[in-house]
Amino acid sequence: MNEYRGKHASSVPWTVSSSASSRYRSRHMKRSRRRRNTWIILAVLLALLAALPFLDAMYIRVDRHALTSDNLPSDIGHLRIVYVSDIHYGFFFPDSRVQALVSTINGLKPDLILFGGDIGDSPEDAAAFYRRLSSLHVRYAMLGVLGEADHGVDDLARAVVTDAMRDAGVTPLVNDVVPVRIGTSMIQVAGLDDVQTGKPALTSLAARTSVEDYVIFLSHNPSVIPSAHRAEDRSGKLGWFDLALFGHTHGGQIWGFSDLLNIAGDVEDRYLHGWMVENRSDLLISNGAGTSVIPARFLCPPQIHCIDVSLP
Repeated sequence: MNEYRGKHASSVPWTVSSSASSRYRSRHMKRSRRRRNTWIILAVLLALLAALPFLDAMYIRVDRHALTSDNLPSDIGHLRIVYVSDIHYGFFFPDSRVQALVSTINGLKPDLILFGGDIGDSPEDAAAFYRRLSSLHVRYAMLGVLGEADHGVDDLARAVVTDAMRDAGVTPLVNDVVPVRIGTSMIQVAGLDDVQTGKPALTSLAARTSVEDYVIFLSHNPSVIPSAHRAEDRSGKLGWFDLALFGHTHGGQIWGFSDLLNIAGDVEDRYLHGWMVENRSDLLISNGAGTSVIPARFLCPPQIHCIDVSLP
């Protein structure tokens, strides 16, 4: 016997209409897609943020800076210097990047090219880098100092680098002052041996210069700056250099984490990076072109420098 359902009772159970069910499923699917897309976008952004320091380390900037100096000989009038430091040629700075670097330097048409040390990850790497500079062009001279990575553990390792420098036309400066003839005048380039692995002789180096000359001072490590300001020229006068160029610090390389990377722990914070003027001298602490420990940079972009010096 059929159960009595009442006069107006439906003969089938109550159900949600198919159109309502479809709308519900559609809304649910749209919300799921939005959540999924949001997570995908966040994952992509996080991946890009993680990759950015590694990508940034690959792109070398050219820092252009103009200086004036009363000491620049009047018949020179203008001098263009390209300064390169801390390349760390090796696994993370291969030959393809060397060729790109050489092309960039040639495009700047330098009068002088100066190398600031730590050119390789080892003396052998530094020597190999210099052997790859046959297509590098300069108007007057190339000179350079050694960093702790270039030096090696003994004089024999150092000689491997300095011999390769000479073969490439680069004058190695190891506690030495070299005059560079430009036209009918001379400027002086003074280079200090590395503070950590070499035998720096700052006092005797300064004593071979004169405040009357235009002097460029090269030292890989900027920790020597206070001592350099106290050193005297051959006449016992302070202020023996006009322009000083340093590297070593990488500008911190990864801002906020340089202590963890053990980069430039021997350098005062005020000498970590950038341009400054002290005791009439222009100072540059370069971020360098390469990287150390890991091939990444953050807020410390790799750089080389194009410096134009002229009379006031």
